Amino acid sequence: MLSHKQIELKLQAAVRDILPDADVSAVLVRPCDPKFGDYQSNALMSLAKTRKLNPRQLATEVLAKLEVSETCETVEIAGAGFLNFRLKNSVLTQSLEAAARGEHLFFEKTASPKTVVIDFSSPNVAKPMHVGHIRSTGIGDALQRTWRLLGHRVITDNHIGDWGTQFGKLLLGWKQALDRAALERDAITELERLYKVINAECDANPERLEEAKAELVKLQAGDAENHSIWEEMIRLSQIQFDAIYARLGVKFDHALGESFYNRWLGEVVNDLLHRGIARESEGAVGVFSDGSLPPKEDPFLVNRDGEWIDDPALVRKSDGGFNYTTTDLATIDYRLKTWSPDEIIYVVDDRQGPHFKKLFIIFTRWQPDRAKKVKLVHAGFGKILGDDGKPFKTRSGDTVKLSDLLVEAEERAFKIVSEKNAELPEAERREIARVIGIGAVKYADLLPNRQSDYIFSWDKMLALQGNTAPYLLYAYARIRSIFRKAAESSAIQLPTTNIQLSAPEEFRLARHLVNFGLTLEAVADELRPNYLCNYLFELAGKFTSFYENCPVLKAGDAATRASRLALCDLTARVLKQGLETLGIATVEQM
Repeated sequence: MLSHKQIELKLQAAVRDILPDADVSAVLVRPCDPKFGDYQSNALMSLAKTRKLNPRQLATEVLAKLEVSETCETVEIAGAGFLNFRLKNSVLTQSLEAAARGEHLFFEKTASPKTVVIDFSSPNVAKPMHVGHIRSTGIGDALQRTWRLLGHRVITDNHIGDWGTQFGKLLLGWKQALDRAALERDAITELERLYKVINAECDANPERLEEAKAELVKLQAGDAENHSIWEEMIRLSQIQFDAIYARLGVKFDHALGESFYNRWLGEVVNDLLHRGIARESEGAVGVFSDGSLPPKEDPFLVNRDGEWIDDPALVRKSDGGFNYTTTDLATIDYRLKTWSPDEIIYVVDDRQGPHFKKLFIIFTRWQPDRAKKVKLVHAGFGKILGDDGKPFKTRSGDTVKLSDLLVEAEERAFKIVSEKNAELPEAERREIARVIGIGAVKYADLLPNRQSDYIFSWDKMLALQGNTAPYLLYAYARIRSIFRKAAESSAIQLPTTNIQLSAPEEFRLARHLVNFGLTLEAVADELRPNYLCNYLFELAGKFTSFYENCPVLKAGDAATRASRLALCDLTARVLKQGLETLGIATVEQM
């Protein structure tokens, strides 16, 4: 068992001895500032606060019951009731040796796996995927990889936008203005053109809008011709989606679009009406405030001129059509019936926050018993901005297409790789550039706190210095080059016992390595891949300090050389696994 887990279990047992009724699931240890120790727990302060106890007194009582002498050099009470733990050096080396033997890579699969549905990416049919899709796609993919790595059962579902009012206009355009040759050349660009043409006509001419609505009604009623055209639009769109996902290295278990849930929407509304959760208003059906929340916290109310008025969630429009809320309720219902998840995570931008707040409340009122068994989470994220602080656009002011962005990333990376390694064959340079370019875009998106906006900068993301994918990829490639040099001079025998730590830089690197698992757990718990980005950046920095101060191949004796090579190998393995968990491939040389 990993050392932090041993400490955590012993700490939980000691807390139970003092407070038998306490929920110890929140009694955790986390890495801390090295000047205080290796791990820290602040859980006793919150336990003391809820019971109106003195936190330092509680910490003293827990410490008296705590038996961690096998693992820790010291345990100290600090501040208002923190517990600081410093590992024994022998425990640190034992953990490194176990990892060197392949027993673990500083993380363990959970003993109590959850079933988690992660809903991410969700592009719209007949529209090009744009730069904004990198956020939901990249964050969602990193989260699903992290949860799987930790041993959970993960189901990924790409909730594609393949239904709705836009299809009336698209059908009208397809029938009356389609350029077949353009469709064959670039289907998505042609579908986008059709929509813009018909949409402008509908805005200018009410009769044109009625024609589009009539086409939509026919589609919804199952008209064979319209259904066939709609299916062709989905097929053509899927070709675009598949190409981009292949480029990004992203896969889904399911891609159940909005249309999949149509058959249940009427039932959902009728049940909401029957249970008194929804009611008719001005010809539509909506869910209103039930008065259970203070007005400021109630998403079904909005303040206008100092007065709280209704802001219902519509589940059926006055024309009889359904909307996102209806579809999303049917989707939750289906997922619970089909996969029995413990958690459903929606990776959707923060602007949809009010929608999800209403959705989760409505579902809880509609199916209270089932709602108690599932955790519904909106993992929101901010916007990608240009240098001007406004949403990132092309020079002409158009939305940046994701396919164009990825092509440009690879081309820019190819130029850099060619300047640095002109002697490599072009095919090899292209492959290195592919990994660097795609990795740079993904990493730049995952690095900020997901709820922050960030400014898109080619120069920053492709830089070989700073917290970037190229810097981490270079750190990995540099370690691999050490082993190529080692292989030229002698046979490599990495130790699985007797790893020696003596220099301060060795200890700092080792202590950071053993925190890999804690970082992964924090990413999964808080749905924040940026924790892993920062961990890997710090790991690369600590490795650089170690490599510059501790000779590896030129170490004074064979045992020290072997031990330091083992540290190099473990660092490379953690870098590779960490980058892979972020959805970023590695290269052996750059």
